Amino acid sequence: MDASEQMAQLGRRARAAARALAKAPGRMRTDALLRMADALEAHRGRIAEANARDLAAADEKGIKGAFRDRLKLTDSRLAGMVQGLREVAAMPDPVGELTGERVRPNGLRVAQMRIPLGVVGIIYEARPNVTADAAGLCLKSGNAVFLRGGSEAKHSNAAILEVLREAVVAAGLPADALMSLPSTDRAWIMEMLQAEEHLDVVIPRGGEALIRFVAENARMPVIKHYKGVCHVFVDRAADLEKALDIGFNAKVQRPGVCNAMETLLVHAAVAERFLPPMADRLIGAGVELRGCDRTRALVPAAKAATEDDWYEEYTDLILAVRVVDDLDAAIAHIETYGSDHTESIVSEDYSAVQRFLEEVSSSVVIANASTRFADGGQMGLGAEIGISTTRLHAYGPMGVVDLTTRKYVIRGAGQIRT
Repeated sequence: MDASEQMAQLGRRARAAARALAKAPGRMRTDALLRMADALEAHRGRIAEANARDLAAADEKGIKGAFRDRLKLTDSRLAGMVQGLREVAAMPDPVGELTGERVRPNGLRVAQMRIPLGVVGIIYEARPNVTADAAGLCLKSGNAVFLRGGSEAKHSNAAILEVLREAVVAAGLPADALMSLPSTDRAWIMEMLQAEEHLDVVIPRGGEALIRFVAENARMPVIKHYKGVCHVFVDRAADLEKALDIGFNAKVQRPGVCNAMETLLVHAAVAERFLPPMADRLIGAGVELRGCDRTRALVPAAKAATEDDWYEEYTDLILAVRVVDDLDAAIAHIETYGSDHTESIVSEDYSAVQRFLEEVSSSVVIANASTRFADGGQMGLGAEIGISTTRLHAYGPMGVVDLTTRKYVIRGAGQIRT
């Protein structure tokens, strides 16, 4: 049997599982999620052992920095996976929810009902926690899912998926609700992306090269974001102590993720007071600064920023810094160089905050808090399937509700059209 036929068989199994999930009572899906959380907790040692194998292989290949960090399953990340599943389980069931009901002049009652997307494909790199997050969100929303993790996390992903499938079966739901591809070989990604009869949507999570590859080759819709060039703007009316903490957290707390700050914008009126202590704190944490001429006049240790730096997603301890004349200039910079991901303003001026929140069109816009809060779990979604900057269907971190669509439901009493 060739790969195309094998993919078709897997696709038919996933479609059958999706139909079963859509018909299953919400309480069954909730029970499955709670069993999945308990199973992860009970098999922590097994999962940690598998992760250690992946980390050892990564070390042999010389993988370092942010990529290795994303691969590692610490105790806190394993606990976060468990907690995420329980939080998703506790959320309202979106499937079957009626919204926007209205009565037409002829007496017809028109409403929209939330339904699952169907079969969702997830293609992701490094982060084995995505296996649990994606499985939980898809199950809660009534979708079957194909999970295609990267070869660098193959042992971790396999261990997590095996544990989760066992829990799903114990809850009385089909194991095929959670599917994986037979191989981590890149050729299987192409088979998956061509299977438009069997997958309704695909969501890539990883580097820009992977996401562009998926977007260019998929025959089904793709929900994506290419990169996270996130900004923090320190306004002239900022509480500078607050700004120091926010700027440091946004860059340093976890630099290898897409919601980390990549460019710091500082109002010229406060640059002389703010930039030197901010730079000292960042440099002390190992951050390399790349600044405009006005930045370098205040922070001689900063390297000269190039035009490319304003577009760059470093996912590392590197930060671009620019002094701007005013709020208009900050917004203009974000419009020119941003990636529609996440932007934050630090200001005590209500009108400046409101303008920033209203005029900046990125998928997450924040006032007086770190960009690191652009995260499904932090925003109360339980977990996220990914972050969309495509604007169609969903925009920003995607949770359970974003994995549903709506059909029209019309109730009549014998009306006919004349």
